[in-house]
Amino acid sequence: MAPAVPPPPPPPQNTGAALELLVHGVGGATPQEMLGDPRTVRVTGDATAAVYRRTEDAHGEKYPERYRDEPVAEAYCWSGLTSGNGSRALWLLLLPFMVVNLAHWMRPTATGRTRAVRLYGVVVRLVALSLTVLLTAAACEVALDLVAWQCAGTPACSERRSWLGFLSSHQGGWWSQPGRRLALAALVPAALVGLLWYLSNRTWSAYESQSPLDAADADACDPDGAEEAHGPGAADPSDDGRDPVPPALGRPGFWYGRRLVARLRAAHTAAGFLTVAAAVSGAAARHDRTAGSSVPQVFGAVIEGAIVVCAAVAVWVVCRRGRSERARDMRLDGALITYLPGSALVLLGLAVLHAGWSRPEWQSSGSLPGETAFRFLALGQGLLVVVLALVARSLYRRTPEPRTTLYGLGGPSVAMLACALGGVMTGGVAQRVADWLDGPGTPGMGEGSIIEGPPVLLSWQASVIPVLLLLLLAPVLYLTVRTARRARRMGPDIEAEYAPEPPDRARTRRIARIRATAALTDSAPWIVGVVSAATLLLGAAAVVGSWTSGEVPGRATDGAAAPVESLAEAAQSTGSWLIGFGFILFVASGRRAYRDASARRTIGILWDVGTFWPRAAHPFAPPCYAERAVPDLASRMCAWTATTQGRLIISGHSQGSVLAAAAVWQLPDTARRRVGLLTYGSPIERLYGRWFPAYFGAAPLLGLNRSVHCWRNLWRATDPIGGPVRLATDPDPGVDRGPLKDPLAYGRTTALPLPEPILGHSDYQADPVFAKERTALLEELGPRLPRQAAGGVSTQKSSGRSSG
Repeated sequence: MAPAVPPPPPPPQNTGAALELLVHGVGGATPQEMLGDPRTVRVTGDATAAVYRRTEDAHGEKYPERYRDEPVAEAYCWSGLTSGNGSRALWLLLLPFMVVNLAHWMRPTATGRTRAVRLYGVVVRLVALSLTVLLTAAACEVALDLVAWQCAGTPACSERRSWLGFLSSHQGGWWSQPGRRLALAALVPAALVGLLWYLSNRTWSAYESQSPLDAADADACDPDGAEEAHGPGAADPSDDGRDPVPPALGRPGFWYGRRLVARLRAAHTAAGFLTVAAAVSGAAARHDRTAGSSVPQVFGAVIEGAIVVCAAVAVWVVCRRGRSERARDMRLDGALITYLPGSALVLLGLAVLHAGWSRPEWQSSGSLPGETAFRFLALGQGLLVVVLALVARSLYRRTPEPRTTLYGLGGPSVAMLACALGGVMTGGVAQRVADWLDGPGTPGMGEGSIIEGPPVLLSWQASVIPVLLLLLLAPVLYLTVRTARRARRMGPDIEAEYAPEPPDRARTRRIARIRATAALTDSAPWIVGVVSAATLLLGAAAVVGSWTSGEVPGRATDGAAAPVESLAEAAQSTGSWLIGFGFILFVASGRRAYRDASARRTIGILWDVGTFWPRAAHPFAPPCYAERAVPDLASRMCAWTATTQGRLIISGHSQGSVLAAAAVWQLPDTARRRVGLLTYGSPIERLYGRWFPAYFGAAPLLGLNRSVHCWRNLWRATDPIGGPVRLATDPDPGVDRGPLKDPLAYGRTTALPLPEPILGHSDYQADPVFAKERTALLEELGPRLPRQAAGGVSTQKSSGRSSG
């Protein structure tokens, strides 16, 4: 049985004006839109993220009598952190890294399972490391194998590509030797690794370097020392007398992961350089072990041994330590950050020099033996995902929560999707480059092919994509039929809701269809689970097929029944084009999303969920905007409550409500007691509570409600993103207000003579309930200031808009 909620603490003494801090949602909003006034002024912040007010409210806290009925409105605009120019579409290329980073935060709630929690984090970080190796190996496959080894070593291919003339084996030039071609081509994957390191380092400075509240700031917000006595997020002293453990998002170091990101960046950078070094030195060392080599094989053996040792150190760094959240960790492991990637780069240089040693007798033929590496990568990722699933299931059994996604298997499912995305993206590039180099031929099929093509495993993985799409038809069809039936069943209820207005079948069907479609969000976990399970099984089948046959699917079925052979060839060709077309479409869609506001709103919620979380598993994931936004909001609220002793409502829409909650958790207890939380269209439970139960589950949200002075959450049945908070306590804390009526009017009325739109996820402020609940929050926070005598300054009329 859930613990009883104690009565709220008495309202703080009202000694100043009230403030409403507006936080917009997905897609961003301008200060003018949020405040409902073209004249705004920046109060604090910079061009990336800042707090704005109306010009007439610039010094509103000095004149509290003006804001007796309405609060001073401030708008926090953080769209510059996510919705910038079109070049940020390149971040979509880092999608597998972002997805695996999400899996880190999806672990089930754990109580007293420290070792299991650490094991979960270690396994996720190893999966993340394998994705870095996979990306680098794919770049090596394209640059070293397909271009430098196969095409440049085949006159029929190099003659078609004039830009490969100086590398061509039949030219007999200095670069014609295979080792030197490989040494030159190694610059491409090495530059890719360097670019990832640079982006990770630069985006840290731009997005994640905002320091949370330190001890001095906390003291300024807590002059009476209550925080020191009771701890952040502690219950009122009049409660049961016990100080609860601070929630994870309330820990001082949660939004400052500089040390971990720097440590992981060093390990992943080293792993990338070592992958390139292994590909270059491995080819040269294999040749040196053959009879007649002009280079002693001991050189290659020493370099390969050093690569193994350095790789072991990189894996040890990834496994050894995770996040440190209980306190801000300002230290940096200087020697590790400098010497680990530096050592890997030195080994890469030695491998390049060793491969560039003159070997006149060396001739390239066939393809580089990268098949084994890709097979072991695929097998390793599959095994790690299985281990992760076992650990997650063990954690869930210890502390089961009914609303947790897939009974605790959400993290492993998402990790599997990250591996699948990595395979699709890297395999798609390799397939398309091979087709481009081969001209009219099909690599791997023999007839008409002039090069061997990429490893056959990549062709097998591409061939299972059509099978996966066919398997998805069944659940998609089921959801379509179920949604249509649900919409039909809603008709009488909707007409009864708007009675006594005369029924309008078209209007009823439209409302019902939107409500039924919005409910599909709750079915997303099962789609993810089906896709992940099918991907794991089909991926295993692809590894087995490539390993046993050694041929691409189209040739592996030669001699089989005609339908089987035709299906295999069709699957191979269709999968190859799907994987390439999907990659191009993916990049183009990302570019459009950052240029077109409507497209950005469509996919923005998924992207903003991914980049909300700190980079705890993969340092090359897109930057975490919350490491800038949450300290910004917490600092602003702390400064207001400390200097004015006034009331404060933080009002968040959509993703802004998640930022608002995270910022409230970071406040000292004294400041938090002066804060009211107003959320609307909020995914805080529907999305975050289900997928991230350890951080937004039932217990953390109940603690949040106990720690703030008051909280209201508005939601609609037509909203596909927002939903109720569902705090199951006795008595009901009364947080949820909904479902709100949408549309506000069924037909034409005297007050609303034109048809009212169905608002769904937007324009919550247009509902009269919004103003009513905000006023109620202000009243709960404390009484209004006494009304002035006639002739006083007029009051404020509008608090603006925060919908994103």
